[in-house]
Amino acid sequence: MDPQDPSLVALVPALIERMPELLDEVRAALDHDWPDYARFLADNRDEVGAAADLAVRRLVTLAEASETADELEHELFEEIGRIQWRQGRDLTALLAAYQLGARVFWHSVSAIAVELQVPPRTLAALAEAVFLFVDTLSSSSARGYVMEQSEAAATRERLRDELVGLLLSDRADADAVRAAARRAGWPLPETVAVVLAHPENPEAHTVLARMDPSHLVFSRPPLMGAIVPDPTRPGLRQRLASSLRGAQAVVGMPVAPEGLPASLYVAEIAARLQQTGVLSDDPVFTDEHLDAIIVHRDARLLDALRAQVLGPLTATTPASQERLQETLAAWLRHMGDRQAVAAELHVHPQTVRYRLARLHELFGPELDDPGTRARLALALTWGAGAHRTLAAPVHLTGERA
Repeated sequence: MDPQDPSLVALVPALIERMPELLDEVRAALDHDWPDYARFLADNRDEVGAAADLAVRRLVTLAEASETADELEHELFEEIGRIQWRQGRDLTALLAAYQLGARVFWHSVSAIAVELQVPPRTLAALAEAVFLFVDTLSSSSARGYVMEQSEAAATRERLRDELVGLLLSDRADADAVRAAARRAGWPLPETVAVVLAHPENPEAHTVLARMDPSHLVFSRPPLMGAIVPDPTRPGLRQRLASSLRGAQAVVGMPVAPEGLPASLYVAEIAARLQQTGVLSDDPVFTDEHLDAIIVHRDARLLDALRAQVLGPLTATTPASQERLQETLAAWLRHMGDRQAVAAELHVHPQTVRYRLARLHELFGPELDDPGTRARLALALTWGAGAHRTLAAPVHLTGERA
């Protein structure tokens, strides 16, 4: 196109003269569906008018030279897209507003061009420049929107990860937690619970990926899981039980945020007991198994207790040990009711009488001592394989005598 085309040059002052009226038309068109944008045009009329004058001159230049928007314009509209994200607005609304503004603008441009008898070929080039310009700027805004969204998400995840690290550490005092939660944009609840899932379980990864956005999901080897806010709120326990099934998960006790490390310690013990078969629930809620967790938190102590209180049974054969342990455990559970013991073990009451006599022979008067009975119940009750054949006494160093 001839850059000196008089009809195209004459179009610029005519459009600038009509600019106030044109902006009013655009504002009126936006007012129904995008009132915020219409209000912006009204409140910033002088600044928008000056920018529109420059845009008109730029469009004419683009039409003459068949160019596209320059880097500065790209950056400007990228920033508009970023602002759209920061203000929590929908990108499609911005792009639709661009398109509407372009249509209103072109309606006026084409009317003035006809008045000035702009040649069709020149008018077509200008139309192409207008809509290419709008498409290019729309792409710039979309790119800015997505970039801001991605950067905000990355920042949010980094701050949430820092918060998780603090909550799981022994540095989690109330003030530090409150400040970290504020930086991460995480509403600090009164209570939290930690969920641990087995990192080698494929279902665990799927479950954690689907967790509520309010949960702080983390992967900090060897730990993998989530921090759940307000775990005692109605219905959440049932939802967790359902969603975590199959993930080899453990749900810790509800605690204040700064108390999470202690709850994590208990949950880690429960996870170990789940993996060894002592706890078989799916998932395990630690507040339902505190007794088992207390007993099993140190296997060496439990073995030492068993070796101590069940020592008299080592004088019998392995087969006899198993029967006598089974009978003694049932007798303690049923508080000495021989009929109930016989029913549980599916043996004749006379067999129970004989075994109890043998137990009194082995343990002597100690079997009637309440403290001894409590220790025996503890040694016989807990864990898979509790009624196993006794080995030699265990020292706390882990070596066997």
